[in-house]
Amino acid sequence: MTKKEIEILLVEDTETDAKLTMRAFKRHNLANSITWVKDGAEALDFIFARGKYRGRKTEDKPKLVLLDLKLPKKDGFEVLRKIKSDEQTKTIPVVALTSSKEEKDMVESYNLGVNSYVAKPIEFDEFIKSVSELGLYWILLNKTP
Repeated sequence: MTKKEIEILLVEDTETDAKLTMRAFKRHNLANSITWVKDGAEALDFIFARGKYRGRKTEDKPKLVLLDLKLPKKDGFEVLRKIKSDEQTKTIPVVALTSSKEEKDMVESYNLGVNSYVAKPIEFDEFIKSVSELGLYWILLNKTP
């Protein structure tokens, strides 16, 4: 792994949640690099090196994708479906970090191959704590092929 590679792809359309997430990771030195995209179409362009990300090497996969489910253009389920159905990307860990607490969303996410499902806490301190704990596990402890 190179130091320049993207460690985390944050797919989040809500600016406040994105900034809180990035702040939590940086506060705990959990990522050298976070790329934030605001919709599902841009997430797929990034992962598959299309559109404005055409020059990116697809071998430089993120160590983690934090994926909101309720997104414009293409929702999180479509992004998850595409990532997990492609031989080159299916081993990328994807964590649904979403405001949805609906059972059907959780079930569908796991059926599509999500690695973890986390409902965003509403309280600021709880949000920061949850994101930090996610980072500790997925960036520092989890091993991927």
